[in-house]
Amino acid sequence: QAVTKLFDKDSTIRESQLVIDWLEKCAHDVMDNYGDNVKFFSDRAVAWENTLHKLKKSGGVTYGNERPLVTEMDPDAPFRQKKMLDDLDQEDEGRLLQYLFICLRAGQIEKAQEVCKSHGQAWRAATLEGWRLYHDPNFEGPNGQIDPVVGNPYRVVWKSMCWAMASDTKYDVYEKSLYGALSGNLRAMLPVCKSWSDHVWAHYKVLVDIRAETEIRTMCAVDKSLDIPQEYWDQPSDPESIFNRIEANENVQRESQDFYHVIQKWVILGDVEKLLDVMAQWIRGQENTLPQHLIRFMAHVVLFLRSTQHRVNEDKCNVVLEAYVKYLIEEDHKELVSFYVSKLPPAAQVHWYALFLEGITDVDEKQMCLQLAEEVCLDIPQITKTVVENIRNKSGGGLAAGEGLSLDVTVTEEDKTKIAAIDWLVFDTAQRAEAMKQANAVMRTFIAVQKLTAAREVFNKLPVDSIDIIYRNWHLQTGTDELSADDENAIREYLCTKAYLDAMDGFNEWFNKFHHTKPAEPSAPHAASFTEKVAFEHRLKQYDQELERWQRGLLAQTENTTKLIYNVLLFANGGWMVDQREDDSDSGRKQQLESLRQLTIPRLCFLLHDILHKTEQYGACLQIADHVASEQFTLYKVFRQDELQHLLHLLRESSVAVLNQNKDPLGYEIE
Repeated sequence: QAVTKLFDKDSTIRESQLVIDWLEKCAHDVMDNYGDNVKFFSDRAVAWENTLHKLKKSGGVTYGNERPLVTEMDPDAPFRQKKMLDDLDQEDEGRLLQYLFICLRAGQIEKAQEVCKSHGQAWRAATLEGWRLYHDPNFEGPNGQIDPVVGNPYRVVWKSMCWAMASDTKYDVYEKSLYGALSGNLRAMLPVCKSWSDHVWAHYKVLVDIRAETEIRTMCAVDKSLDIPQEYWDQPSDPESIFNRIEANENVQRESQDFYHVIQKWVILGDVEKLLDVMAQWIRGQENTLPQHLIRFMAHVVLFLRSTQHRVNEDKCNVVLEAYVKYLIEEDHKELVSFYVSKLPPAAQVHWYALFLEGITDVDEKQMCLQLAEEVCLDIPQITKTVVENIRNKSGGGLAAGEGLSLDVTVTEEDKTKIAAIDWLVFDTAQRAEAMKQANAVMRTFIAVQKLTAAREVFNKLPVDSIDIIYRNWHLQTGTDELSADDENAIREYLCTKAYLDAMDGFNEWFNKFHHTKPAEPSAPHAASFTEKVAFEHRLKQYDQELERWQRGLLAQTENTTKLIYNVLLFANGGWMVDQREDDSDSGRKQQLESLRQLTIPRLCFLLHDILHKTEQYGACLQIADHVASEQFTLYKVFRQDELQHLLHLLRESSVAVLNQNKDPLGYEIE
């Protein structure tokens, strides 16, 4: 009753007993491996069978050089007579005592007693009962029957005898440790403790024993005529000093530094803050060398601590969780990443899940990962936006200098990655505005370096109904049709990009038609016969017809291409790549648009002049000057000095050609 009340009121002793139970359970899990391999020389329920056989055979007389054997078979005979057992029995006794300690270490005292009885040592099984607490239930009041008394009323005497045995060198080390564990004798147990777990178990057995003994002596009258030695009371009985002693022990000092034992130590001591601090230090200092299973274990320790409503340092928790998330990403555990990312703060969720999604290329896997993120309530719009921005900015994010670059039809792997990134924003129609903004940003970089094939692929990623969807989403959100400034500017930029890509596609078609489809004029034969001359005249007639058709087609293509280029140069409401509404949320974009105008408009003017000049439309060439100088469009502002000089040189060539057609220098008929 005294010890039961102690456990009820003292949380430290309850926790200490939990530690003992845990260590014994761990030992029990591996005990069978040892037990199956233990082979005793005596298989019958007779103690010291070989010694008994020799005594019967010799009649108790020793001959020649034989060692003196005991002449009696009681348990104390070897020590009382100071004689030996048979060698086989002596070895058998050592194995038995070791196995009994292993049973006790695993919390299987009843099994130890059964082994004793099965090997003819029922007396030893009885001595293992001496530790049990005495209790007479009949004092609690009459209940009509007499109940049996349990425990040892002479427990103090038994304990003092155990301590006396521990100091006697004649006894086997495992026998002393066996009784030392039951009587709270740390010095008797330590010689057989081989591991860190054994040492912790031994110290905590002593801690609980001392606390219980102290409580018994406080609450009950105890005969102290044969008392326990003072050494018993001087043993360490608080958790902190226990671990200090273990870490100072040379035999287990290195093992004490094991990652798992350090974690177990702080869990046992209940110092959550120190536990988190140690784990965070490991991550920061040696993350690349930590065992992967340890990182996983630490992450789940953190999750468990959070689930207990324990106040924890969130920064240190996040360090551990981020390390595990990084491991999951590196090992490609796609199904697990979203759950653990959801345990991080919102900003870290966006960062890590976006980093994870960057490595996903398969369309089906992309949809699966987004669905998993939705199930754990991650901020999908912000994550997908970050994915695209991360991929887009890997090569710097700004516009590369594009002067003098020729058209580049190749699409590199890096380009393909940027193009495919737009898929993340197209899956959900609610993100169509963001998809358009990110697509615009990617197309700006491609157009700046003349990668028009890649820019067209990005453009085609956006469904044709994207503008309608943006207006519809905005109307559902606000009830109005007037878009926000950034959305309206994004749509205008999208249309500007479309106009430019169409113009360049038109130019490519014109270029191909002009240079590669013009029919070849047949050559006249020399000293030809009449038949050959007739055939030549026929080919010449066909050539004239084909040339006429080609000229008509070229003229139509020239008109169409000229119109497409002017759609860019004279883009409505302020000009190409000029926002209609002020939006200061992205100053970098505004600078990029201006840079793109400076790169593109002069280039288009030169291309337009080339088209018109080569098709001998010199008057139309000179009209370019009117549009460039117009204050309505202010195209001249985006030209550099050398570009204006080059344009004037081209216009001069066109003026000379006009004069050769008997027109004035501006292309008008002379009256």
